[in-house]
Amino acid sequence: MRTITFYLVAFVLLLLSQNLVGQEPYQRKIEDLREKKEKITKQEKEALKEEVESINKRLEKGDLNVEEAKLLKTEAAKKRALNIENRVAIIDHQISLLERNQGETLTIAEERDRWEDEDGFSIRIDGEPIFFTNSRRWKDDIKYDRRTYSDPVFAIGLNNALIDGQSLDDSPYKIGGSRFFEMGWQWRTRVFKNTNWLRFNYGFSFQFNGLKPDDNQVFVQNGDQTVLEEFESELDKSKLRMDNLVFPVHFEFGPSRFRETEKSIRYSIHNQFRLGIGGYGGINLGTRQKLKYSRDGENVKDKFKRDYNTSDLIYGISGYIGFDEILLYVKYDLNPIFKDAVVEQHNISLGLRFDL
Repeated sequence: MRTITFYLVAFVLLLLSQNLVGQEPYQRKIEDLREKKEKITKQEKEALKEEVESINKRLEKGDLNVEEAKLLKTEAAKKRALNIENRVAIIDHQISLLERNQGETLTIAEERDRWEDEDGFSIRIDGEPIFFTNSRRWKDDIKYDRRTYSDPVFAIGLNNALIDGQSLDDSPYKIGGSRFFEMGWQWRTRVFKNTNWLRFNYGFSFQFNGLKPDDNQVFVQNGDQTVLEEFESELDKSKLRMDNLVFPVHFEFGPSRFRETEKSIRYSIHNQFRLGIGGYGGINLGTRQKLKYSRDGENVKDKFKRDYNTSDLIYGISGYIGFDEILLYVKYDLNPIFKDAVVEQHNISLGLRFDL
């Protein structure tokens, strides 16, 4: 049942990760253009203010007299007023064109210029794209203000367990040998309209948490209890792996660089500090144990896929901190590893996360 659930959920999420829900209606473009009109006036007024301040400083230094300063201010005001008038007129014409044609407008462009790469990729046959990520858009459909981005996420590092009444130093699992791996997809949405210091990150991930027992021990399921017991032969390897599908949610804090052009507004977090705090919830897709040992001179590899009384529901807290795409990452399962265990154990992971 878990295997079927795994493939169904993965297939649905794959569809969602691609931009298969269709393009936004032209009305949204019109709303973006109207917002741009408001920003044009504000932008030109700010530019005029800076010019006036520069003129005043020159006046104070004696580089200009009062009449010269007054004339320069008048010219600057006329220039900015004309800029507002011309730029707003261009936007009004664009809005009228969209409304009159209900979004179906013609553009002049060469074939090689019809597609724009922002941070996606495509597979082409005879120059035509047959597959592309949702970061790849028709040039005519580039959003003026793009608030949501998506990226693949990978993480790798050390894994272990916190056991009630014990310190991590007393863990029965190998500190360096127990590891985790995570891969998934995330969406990052700017929370506030005119600032990007807070982002809302959400998505899905497949987590693979491994535990390697120490002292030649293996996991044994005795009814509703799962315990460690010494193995009859000398083990070369003993590992329990838990595969989870989770849905992480984080609030991300950090600065960004603002860039505005005639065609777009962008907030870039490239080469910026980032801090994320949140959690995750999901399901256990399967648990398996692998053993490697020698018996009568032959190498033996055993794989056991069983329940091992591991929790079906997975939920926990997580966070990351770092610079650009490389982040220090920690996660902690609030659910016990083994349900109904006499002594509770909680999975904990520490490693590096890569937001690509």
